[in-house]
Amino acid sequence: MSVWLDNAIARANSTSDWLSPIRAASLAVLKNTSWPTRKTEAWKYTSLKSLERATLSSVAVANQDMPDVIEGYDSLNLVFRNGVFDANALTDELPDGLTITYLPAASDAVKQSSLEELSKIKPERHLFGLVNDVLAQNIVRIEVAEGVAVCQAIRITSLVNLHAESHTRVFVKLNNGASLTVSEHYQGDVESLNTGFVEYDIRADAQLEHYRFALQTEKAISIGGCHFKLGERADLNSTLVGFGSDLSRVDTDIIYDGEFANAKLNAFYLLDGKELFDLHATVEHAVPNCTTLENVRGIVADRAKAVFNGRIHIHRHAQKTLAELNNRNLLLSDKAEINTKPELEIYADDVRCAHGATVAEIDKHALYYLESRGISRRKAQVMLNFGFINELIDQMPNQVLAEWIRPQIRNRFAQMEVTR
Repeated sequence: MSVWLDNAIARANSTSDWLSPIRAASLAVLKNTSWPTRKTEAWKYTSLKSLERATLSSVAVANQDMPDVIEGYDSLNLVFRNGVFDANALTDELPDGLTITYLPAASDAVKQSSLEELSKIKPERHLFGLVNDVLAQNIVRIEVAEGVAVCQAIRITSLVNLHAESHTRVFVKLNNGASLTVSEHYQGDVESLNTGFVEYDIRADAQLEHYRFALQTEKAISIGGCHFKLGERADLNSTLVGFGSDLSRVDTDIIYDGEFANAKLNAFYLLDGKELFDLHATVEHAVPNCTTLENVRGIVADRAKAVFNGRIHIHRHAQKTLAELNNRNLLLSDKAEINTKPELEIYADDVRCAHGATVAEIDKHALYYLESRGISRRKAQVMLNFGFINELIDQMPNQVLAEWIRPQIRNRFAQMEVTR
């Protein structure tokens, strides 16, 4: 067992509030869960040594940082500072049919009903999901009423100070026929720990447009997840963008709970220096007639390391499933490392499924062609790298967010050295 985890369990044991039933259940599992090592399959290529070495404090301090400005992005802003929800940041009047509840300040009836929802979508196997269960206190619940289409996006931003710990939890419920856009933003580069988990209950005929920008870098330790349950004819379009840090990991789960649901997951990550980014994506096809399209791309430079594990599980009764998983990677250095493991586990016989993974380097012929047209080698490398990722940026439904992330991607490419 880790010293850090022992301390986290001790802190959780000393806390008593309305979340005690969830905390007690997760503590019982956590106490019997081994601290991951290289022999732990889910953590085989990702070391937790940076967390064990980090100097962290659970005492909340004032955080005056501001979220990055996104010009033209019409959003309702939910801001967490060192894990503490900043109610003052939510200044706009909520549209009809949208409810945002800060659960610690809610009525006993709302708290009780929320206990029946929380941690029901996030699988129990996620170690840091359990940690978040026992340490998170500032929980926010978002609900869209039946048939309501919310025009404004919900932007969730987590800001963390030097040496601070942040454990945030958000629960989002879209009732039948509702629609919503949610973007999760994680930023910062100082030594800190952030576990940010969001659960999405997407009911029949509901539509969710989702983004997760895991943009913490350098010494920031970020371990979190986004977990989705889809009802009948529900539609999910999710985009994940990741930069690396000392330790950055995202677990995402899509669970089909109703027929004729569809999910599209696009993800890309850009790593440099000694950065690490680990993406584990699991899709559970438990019912028939559903579709999953998953496209993941990564570019890794210098001595950085990328880990991707994509698993699509087709259950016995999930006939007429269509599932495709593709992972493509570019290595820009002989010392960079990519560990990719796409998996299809199929128990139904009437399905169409495909998966694949590639690891390559920049096309030397394309590089030579651009240089022969008077383009500098450095600029040509940036152009080819950007072209590899730009297809997924073009597929982002929200063009404001696409134009906001593009210059950040270009700047990151400009800093990445190509040595192969």
